Amino acid sequence: MATALLWYRRDLRLHDHPALTTALREYERVVPVFVLDDALLHGRFASTPRTHFMLGCLRALDEQLRARNSALVVRRGRPEQVLVQLAGDAGAEAALWTSDAAPYARARDRRVTDALRRGGVAARPHGGTYVVDVAKPRTQAGAPYHVFSPFFRTWRHLERRAVQPAPPALPGLPANVIPADLPASPAALGLERAPGGEPIVAPGEPTARQALERWLQQPIDAYAQRHDSLALVATSVLSPYLRWGCLSPREAEQRARERGGDGAAAWVRQLAFRDFYAHVLLMWPGNVRHEFQERLRTLRWDDARGRLEAWRRGETGYPVVDAAMRQLASDGWMPNRARLIVGSFLTKDLHLDWREGERWFERLLLDGEPAQNNGNWQWIASVGTDPAPAYRRMYNPTLQGRRFDPRGEYVRRWIPELRDLPDDSIHEPWTLSEAEQRAAGCRIGCDYPERVVDHARERERALERYRAAAA
Repeated sequence: MATALLWYRRDLRLHDHPALTTALREYERVVPVFVLDDALLHGRFASTPRTHFMLGCLRALDEQLRARNSALVVRRGRPEQVLVQLAGDAGAEAALWTSDAAPYARARDRRVTDALRRGGVAARPHGGTYVVDVAKPRTQAGAPYHVFSPFFRTWRHLERRAVQPAPPALPGLPANVIPADLPASPAALGLERAPGGEPIVAPGEPTARQALERWLQQPIDAYAQRHDSLALVATSVLSPYLRWGCLSPREAEQRARERGGDGAAAWVRQLAFRDFYAHVLLMWPGNVRHEFQERLRTLRWDDARGRLEAWRRGETGYPVVDAAMRQLASDGWMPNRARLIVGSFLTKDLHLDWREGERWFERLLLDGEPAQNNGNWQWIASVGTDPAPAYRRMYNPTLQGRRFDPRGEYVRRWIPELRDLPDDSIHEPWTLSEAEQRAAGCRIGCDYPERVVDHARERERALERYRAAAA
């Protein structure tokens, strides 16, 4: 009986899964497998919240597979060893999986491919992580893109594959292949206790598809006008599902285009940004360690652990920054506008290395993954692919708060000690007199911290540093 392994990674779904569709079409028996890889679980960007979310996605996938007469085979170890052994146990002649763009994933896949071929097993990677094949976009000269706008113009016209339905049933597992139980928690994998509260969304493909349906029914229509609002949940909050492949980005794009309108068009553009950063990392893998702009690799960063810890804890004295950082610790997520604000503050007000922010986000974000996180941090630090000068990305946190949280609703939600401050001063509580602080029940420097820096002064210092590095 012709048998294939289906190696799941961050494509934890049954709908629109090209590798799964091919496996079911060309093989009589398919063995779904997930490998718990310690190099990722305990690696450079180890994350208890994200691992917790991943385990929930895996449980949901296993339930879906069992409802279709199969099950998820879970193994722990080095993929190049585990998959070869499992292929031998199952009598598999091929292994199929969904490709990724990250340097670690590509190096791992080369090792797995070599090991499988030495064992007489065919390696068959497929697309499906992104809307398009991110290796394909090219300029007229045949070069890869490093600016989003021309990338987007090409991306819009690339051929799309057809969206594929979920299979109604799967063949059963070989008798000698036993699906092991999933770990009960990240602690069972040797990870630290989760630092925050409950994730902002529940894991798994069924829940993800329900969330996509709700988003497409109406909220997406206002996305273009409201996506920067902090007081309202005005974005889709589908990024954790896209990161873990509980949703197909190709299907999400098609469904949004079918919905139509300015909101859907703006949201599809964000899916294109996701593909763009994957394209950039695929073409310039060195970005995982250093700035895309070589001329800014001499940019001087401060070594100020106290300020870094204040930023991490949400105790900088700037309410919109602190609210966003506290939401990140609690929910494992924050709106994109908030990410821009806290990123600008870390790199241009605190003068701290963007890699510190990237590392902290990767530790806590449910949607954290190398291409998007790295691309966004380099963008806001003005050292990445974005050609705009540094001053264009220096956000005044007070003005940002007033503009995107005018009544202080977001701040009050995450910083309850400020809940009784008046709207006109909630984004700059340091301006309150002692009498006003007493009336609001919040003493600055006691109940809520003083500002760690003065934005106007630090903005000038940042401009000097960028000018010096560019020169």
